[in-house]
Amino acid sequence: MADSVRDLLDRSIEHLQSTKAEDVVLIDLRGIADFVDYFLICTGTSGVHVKALANAVVEGLKAEDIRPWQVEGYESRKWILIDYVDVVIHIFLPDTRTFYRLERLWGDAPIQQIEDESTLVESNP
Repeated sequence: MADSVRDLLDRSIEHLQSTKAEDVVLIDLRGIADFVDYFLICTGTSGVHVKALANAVVEGLKAEDIRPWQVEGYESRKWILIDYVDVVIHIFLPDTRTFYRLERLWGDAPIQQIEDESTLVESNP
């Protein structure tokens, strides 16, 4: 994993954990998808929490001069997608996450559960 991508993932995970994201997982899509390397997925407990999680990532990384290529879903607050090109962050409400089941859709990819206050561990695909 390139250092810049690893740093982006580590910082994003820190921002999500500091805002109490639930069920954080990292899906390694290298070699499986050609449009992204990683999905970082988490759940918020309410629409307000989903927006707060997205704000924590976007504003936290912006303070480090890292800006997303695209952000979608702020209005609905059911699923906010933050696209950093190599890393796409998906922040869901519980029912929306269950409905779309991205982990199952990409079930052939390595999936890493991110525990509270943990650091990202390099894993081989």
